[in-house]
Amino acid sequence: MPAKYVVGMDLGTTNSLLACAPLEGDEPRIEVLPVPQLVAAATVEARELLPSFLYLGGAEARGGVYDLPWATEQTFAVGELARRQAAEMPDRTVAAAKSWLCHSRVDRRQPILPWNAPGEVPKISPVETAQRYIEHLRSAWEAAHPEAPLAEQYVVLTVPASFDASARELTREAALAAGLPAEVILLEEPQAAVYAWLAASGRRWRRAISLGDTLLVCDVGGGTTDLTLVGAAEEQGELVLRRIAVGNHLLVGGDNMDLALAHFVAGRFAEQGVQLDPWQSVALWHSCRAAKEAVLAPGGPETHTISVLGRGRKLVGGTVSVEVDRRSVADLLVDGFFPRCRPTDRPARHRVSGFREIGLPFEFDTAVTRHVAAFLQAQGESADQPARPTHVLFNGGVFKAAVLRERLLEVLGQWFPGEAAPRLLEGEHDLDRAVARGAVYYGWAKNRGGVRIRGGTAQAYYVGIETAGLAVPGAPRPLRALCVAPIGMEEGSETDVPSEEIGLVVGEPAQFRFFASAVRKHDRPGELLNAWGADDLFETDPLETMLPPDESIEEPYVPVKFHSRITELGVLELWCVSTKSDRRWKLEFSVREES
Repeated sequence: MPAKYVVGMDLGTTNSLLACAPLEGDEPRIEVLPVPQLVAAATVEARELLPSFLYLGGAEARGGVYDLPWATEQTFAVGELARRQAAEMPDRTVAAAKSWLCHSRVDRRQPILPWNAPGEVPKISPVETAQRYIEHLRSAWEAAHPEAPLAEQYVVLTVPASFDASARELTREAALAAGLPAEVILLEEPQAAVYAWLAASGRRWRRAISLGDTLLVCDVGGGTTDLTLVGAAEEQGELVLRRIAVGNHLLVGGDNMDLALAHFVAGRFAEQGVQLDPWQSVALWHSCRAAKEAVLAPGGPETHTISVLGRGRKLVGGTVSVEVDRRSVADLLVDGFFPRCRPTDRPARHRVSGFREIGLPFEFDTAVTRHVAAFLQAQGESADQPARPTHVLFNGGVFKAAVLRERLLEVLGQWFPGEAAPRLLEGEHDLDRAVARGAVYYGWAKNRGGVRIRGGTAQAYYVGIETAGLAVPGAPRPLRALCVAPIGMEEGSETDVPSEEIGLVVGEPAQFRFFASAVRKHDRPGELLNAWGADDLFETDPLETMLPPDESIEEPYVPVKFHSRITELGVLELWCVSTKSDRRWKLEFSVREES
């Protein structure tokens, strides 16, 4: 049955939501769908934002307290109630699952969350957490549209632009397990923000951007910062948008700001002689999120009271409180996260410690402005000649605060003296809902015709080739990296990879190592790297498998050459083609970079 709707699903670090538009009509009629959720025990309300929190219930999870219109006898809660429980029961609440989903140093299919929770607390994997969020959104959709099951609709699910191939594939795995269609499309969040701007601008967008202009999309959400450059080019006499580059996955965002404010407030409590215990400190962190949003909102109060439940003998049943003023909060967050800096500055490096707690790899330097500087340096002619954006588009809840938008625009203007300062693109003002709405517009444009962002893959991909030579005790053999797919390789295209014969291990378990780069723009298929810098290539998850043997060859290695193809669904198929027979072996993983 043909799809009736295009559905955009924003699986955010802080909030998730659904938007949709019927596929009939001449223009997309985009709306955000309210999502029923628990806001208190046994209390369900429909709200447009579904907080991306999962609470794993304890002994109280019986008697239907976590029931929903479509599910009974649940022992967990997703959404507003879970967000509130993060302050009261942090050991049983999963947050930032999206950041864990792209953390390659842990097994994301294993039950590891809540991280460092006591042994008696049930745990869940990052993949299953994402699955539960998507299941909740799917159930909300089908409760509102029983005549249109989500598995039969045209669904666009957004992911960070900087998600690597394995994180995208794990997201897709969670989506399919949650009942989304097999053809679900993964769209980069900064691109979705641009599509939201296109939807709001209509035909006027060509007046705002001219040939040769460069748009910096700066997306700072609850847990991550994503940077993307989009250029205006010309194809067959028409102005088109082409994605030029994406930045690294940066774990710095609104959560860091909340924690910074919590440290500041904890100092105020200490001045009153109140020392907060670890439980209160976590509760304070979540309380500071609400305080930040209230104080920095347009027309926000000049002062805000922050309270946490008392824990001492004299405070049981009571609270402890301090007041913070608007100016102090603004100064703390603006100077702490958007300091003035030079365009040649780079983020400070973390001093390496011999021992380090295993957890999320948060950025050591929280200065978003320095990360932007490093990104523009990487895309420019040199560190002294960074790429110059002509326009800026903000996305992410952090930029709801005008003082943060103004500071970043001020800094960007100072970086390019004598030239016109980057101009702010006005359009979609609802930063909480822009990504979901943009995902719908993209789906509409792909189905019905409209402006689309070109670009192909945002990264180049490489395979690791172990070198031959004398073995050295205790030392691995040197590794080379062979480029098999360049930056910008379009979906539906394929190419032979020029190289010498490579020995392929078959008939026994082997590990195949893959690398990627968002900065090596000039590498072509067949480029062989003997060495590379830490900022040039990063290793993605290896693929461990056993390829079937070739019975016609008795050697332990089969000599092969490579043929790579990007499918229409954004999967890199790497074919290992025997040079001695007609045998072929396929290695594949998702590299979708929607355009």
